[in-house]
Amino acid sequence: MMTLAFPARVLEANARVYRRTFRGSVVSTFLNPVLFLLAMGVGLGKLVDAGSGEASLTIPYLTFLAPGLLAATAMTTAAGDSAFPVMAGIKWRKTYDAVLATPLGVRDLVGGHLGWIAIRLVFVTLVYSGVMAAFGATTVVEGLVSVLPAVLTGLAFAALVTAYTSRIKDEQWLSNLFRFGITPLFLFSGTFFPITQLPGWIQPVAYATPLWHGVSLCRGLALGVEFGVNPWISVGYLAALVVLGSVLSTRFLTKRLVK
Repeated sequence: MMTLAFPARVLEANARVYRRTFRGSVVSTFLNPVLFLLAMGVGLGKLVDAGSGEASLTIPYLTFLAPGLLAATAMTTAAGDSAFPVMAGIKWRKTYDAVLATPLGVRDLVGGHLGWIAIRLVFVTLVYSGVMAAFGATTVVEGLVSVLPAVLTGLAFAALVTAYTSRIKDEQWLSNLFRFGITPLFLFSGTFFPITQLPGWIQPVAYATPLWHGVSLCRGLALGVEFGVNPWISVGYLAALVVLGSVLSTRFLTKRLVK
C-alpha cells in the first residue's frame, strides 16, 4: 500500500539530484521562452499582424501565441523528463532496481516521479508566465492563472510518456516519440495558429490531442477569449489521461522490474 511518505522519498531523491544538475536546465527554463517570444511572437508576429483576409487574427499574434507556448512548454518539459531519465532508471543506471530493493514499491516510484515533474512544471511555467507578462502578452494575474492548466497538461504527458518508456526496450523508440509525436503536436495542436486552418480531415485528430485541450485552457484563461470546448471537458480529459498514464506506468514497470 502506498503512503505519501514513500513517494516523497523518491521526490526528495530527484530534488537532491537536481540540486547538482540544475545548471543544465537554466537555458531551457529562462532563455527559451524569451527567444521563442522574440522570434515568433515579435518577429513573425509583425508579419502576421500586418496581414489581412479570412485567416487574420483579431488580437496581436504575440498575445495569441504566448499562452499556447506556455502549454507547449509544459508538454515538452514533461515529455523530456519522462523519456530518457526514465529509461536511464530502468536500463542504463538501474536506479529503479535500487529503489525497489528498499521498502518502496512501484506505485511509490511512479508517484514520486510524477510528483517531482509536477514541481518542475510549476517552476518552469511560472517563469514562462512571467516572461509573458514582461512582453505584455497578458497580465501578471492572468498569466499566473494559466499556470494551473499548463501544469495539468504537462502531467498528462508525463504520465503517458512514462508508461510508453516503461514499455519499450530500445531507446530508439524515444527518438521516434519526439520526432513523430511530440514535435507534430507542438506544431499542429493550435499553438501557432488556429486548427481551423488545418485541412478538414485532420482537424478532429487535432481536437483529440491533449495539447490542444491544454492550449485551449491556457489561452481562454490568459486572454479571456472563448474556449475551444467547455473547459471542464478539457480538465476532465487531461485528468483522465493523468490517471490512465499513472495506472499503465505502474503496470508496465511492475511487469518489467518486479521479479
